[in-house]
Amino acid sequence: MLLAELESLANNGKIPKIERTHYINNHIHTDRSFSPYTPASAVYTAYLNGLATAGIMDHDTVDGANEFIEAGRIIGLPVTVGVECRVSMKNTPFAERRLNNPDQLGCAYVAMHGIPHASLESVDEFFAPYRCKRNVRNREMCRRITELVSPYGLSLDFDKDVLPLARASVTERHILFALTKKITALYDTPEKVVGFLKDTMKINLSQKTETNILHGMETPQFYEYDILGALKSDMVSKFYVPATDELPSLDEFIGMVKKAGGISAYAYLGDVTNSVTGDKKAQTFEDSYLDELFAFLKDAGFDAVTFMPTRNTLVQLERVMELCRKFGFFQISGEDINSPRQSFICKAYDDERFHHLIDAAYTLIEYERVAASDMKAARALICKA
Repeated sequence: MLLAELESLANNGKIPKIERTHYINNHIHTDRSFSPYTPASAVYTAYLNGLATAGIMDHDTVDGANEFIEAGRIIGLPVTVGVECRVSMKNTPFAERRLNNPDQLGCAYVAMHGIPHASLESVDEFFAPYRCKRNVRNREMCRRITELVSPYGLSLDFDKDVLPLARASVTERHILFALTKKITALYDTPEKVVGFLKDTMKINLSQKTETNILHGMETPQFYEYDILGALKSDMVSKFYVPATDELPSLDEFIGMVKKAGGISAYAYLGDVTNSVTGDKKAQTFEDSYLDELFAFLKDAGFDAVTFMPTRNTLVQLERVMELCRKFGFFQISGEDINSPRQSFICKAYDDERFHHLIDAAYTLIEYERVAASDMKAARALICKA
């Protein structure tokens, strides 16, 4: 859905009246990084799901933020804007540790929330050179994938196959989505695709994933995303090139956020044993040194910690929330949305232990409004939260 379509629906009274719930989501990706949703359709889908608020969170770009804000205004849904990126921890005590990035040591996912709208242009300018540098690595990963799949009659060209799928930032998911399209062009039925993945590529499909792909003709909106998920679970480690030049340093990121007037947040992942969501392999991340990490993040100038209640155990979440209180971090939450199978609704907010995260979403929205004229007053909002 385009913004003009949403505006037309609103002007013609064709938008259904949906009762608002208490559910919020501050971490919705759009097609400006990787997602089936345009900024306008993300807002509309959030509205149809009864969300009380919605937040955009794309990788290395805020290109979709203005459309997201305008869509929220048209439909009457409060929205907030942010950006997600990775930073280098090279010159920190965590340079050789696995933080919240499954693919690379000394590399951390972080987020900037509550971006003042007047700062959107400068924030995107900050990320522009990093996006260019990321594409150097993307080209190399395409070359590596082609080496892997050329025996099967497949190849990937970054300019012809991958770039047309992207609107702003290009991620590993775009590369694998391009490969997905090559596979479905070569194998015209779900059965043939499953056979190719299992018997030729030797990918160990879970029963759930295999069933989903086999029912692809019944659920075409999910079909390619299910294949992408299978490829991502198996192939990333085989073609991944470590990120270097495309990563701002921790100090560069914090400096940019402060200059722009946003809220800096570390994205907690936590160790995975038996994955709560069933989409992650067993792997250790920050839990063994979390106290040390939070103390460092506080000294480094971080304002907040963001986490996803459905991704962790209650024990992990209670520990994170307690450490946030100890170090004075603003707590932010949102469920990562980049596939049509993912629900916009997080049922964890039914639990009163997480109700403060709902309040935090409204604080982010108020922060953006107040920051337009009084940054000191805006900062006071998150200090009180």
